[in-house]
Amino acid sequence: MSLNLAASLEESARRYPAKAAIISEDQKLSYAELNRLANKFANALQGLGVTPGDKVALMLPNVPYFPICYYGILKLGAVVVPLHFLFKGAEVGRCLRDSDSVALVAGDDFVEEAGEGFAEAGGCRHLIVINPLGRTALPEGALSLEALMAEASPAFNIKQTAPDDTASILYTSGTMGRPKGIEWTHFSLLVHAQALVRDVLKATPDDAFLTAVPVCLGVGNMALTFVVYVGASNTLLPRFEPQKALEAIQRDRVTITSGVPTVYVRLLNYQDADRYDLTSLRLCRSGGAPMPIEVMKAFEEKYEGAIILQTYGLSEGMTVASDVPGRPRKPGSVGLPLPGVELRIVDDEDNEVVQGELGELVVRSPTMMKGYHKRPDATAEVLRHGWLHTGDIGYVDEDGYLFVVGRKDDAILRGGHNIYPREIEEVLYGHPAIAEAAVLGMPDPDLGKEVKAFVTLKDGYQISEEDIIAFCRERLAAYKYPRHVEILSTMPKSPSGKILKKRLRNSTHGGAKPQEIT
Repeated sequence: MSLNLAASLEESARRYPAKAAIISEDQKLSYAELNRLANKFANALQGLGVTPGDKVALMLPNVPYFPICYYGILKLGAVVVPLHFLFKGAEVGRCLRDSDSVALVAGDDFVEEAGEGFAEAGGCRHLIVINPLGRTALPEGALSLEALMAEASPAFNIKQTAPDDTASILYTSGTMGRPKGIEWTHFSLLVHAQALVRDVLKATPDDAFLTAVPVCLGVGNMALTFVVYVGASNTLLPRFEPQKALEAIQRDRVTITSGVPTVYVRLLNYQDADRYDLTSLRLCRSGGAPMPIEVMKAFEEKYEGAIILQTYGLSEGMTVASDVPGRPRKPGSVGLPLPGVELRIVDDEDNEVVQGELGELVVRSPTMMKGYHKRPDATAEVLRHGWLHTGDIGYVDEDGYLFVVGRKDDAILRGGHNIYPREIEEVLYGHPAIAEAAVLGMPDPDLGKEVKAFVTLKDGYQISEEDIIAFCRERLAAYKYPRHVEILSTMPKSPSGKILKKRLRNSTHGGAKPQEIT
């Protein structure tokens, strides 16, 4: 059986040839144009000797060339290796070597680090630079993508691939060690796209998506596939900025967007938000971190008509559970499992716990990763007996709704009590002066761990650490409330906007003060 994810682009190009597929600040590509350019890139790669199964790395931000190259690689039956455009040369080289990539495509803004990584990797044969204005001198031996595509044919027959063939290798952030390459198959990506479009978003070709999360990351990469699958339009923003996002929603009549909770916090607190018409917006997917209930309520009150759908997923398993429009929501829950997804809550010996009790969430679904690239030991550690062990702690209620309370490694053991940061963070977000919050366990000589909260304040507010502690003390059991609070000017965040708790934790052990973290 043949199954190539790129067939969804060809189908949308056949059905909606003139419809805008990709919109950027200075360009629009119809589905027919996107398909034609992807064909040209597939032919260009084939002319360089790239064959089915070869790995081709992309080091690009959210620009039209990303989907052009992404689908061109898939059409050839090759494997896409998205690399973050902010990677340094050593990180690029490490991922190129680990993935055995034969080519690297990079934007001209990132050519220095890309060139350094390419040279360091050794086995990568081609460095291809996107340089539309000719403003950057190409490194020695590098090729111009524009020149390659100028000579390429706009017609290409998709190479046959099996459903279980790897379509993409996505590298983790490496927060728990060196980055691991997560292998997604053509089948898993297609099934994920179908489930989100049909069962969660209820999306149609008339929808307009906004993607401000980097498409080189898991959630952005997934968004690219399900938007093309349904034949909707997709506005790409190179980086999230509240003003740019609001302008795009108004200009392109965006109906659906995705982001981590901090995206919605920033939109909620943006002082000029009332200047923009956001009446087209109907669904806002939130994932990557728990969505504070108070933020969700305030956002939906401010942007009437827009509903935040809490979702839960991970790069190794894609979307696992979600709220669905029209279905009852439960405060604090990430919704019900997607069709085809099985989940269990287990103890440390992998025995299923009683319904309602806390334990580790394990998942089995068609969207699970194939494994970690060239890491059989790491794969065997998380894929046991056919179940993906997520490392997240949660419970399932009597109606089957999933509640995720935190990471297994983030649990704070204070004087014999297990404390999960999310409960305390929810309380902190309920304070009118607090914009963002993160709670950690810090070493304590008597109790083992003590609770510490880091917060940022909304513009125009002033409050003391003591006031915040008192606020929490009134709302939490005596063993739970934070004894230490630190007010920061900014939170350290990942490129997708997730708060980096590891950076906060490290900053308290002899490093820089949190205010100095960038």
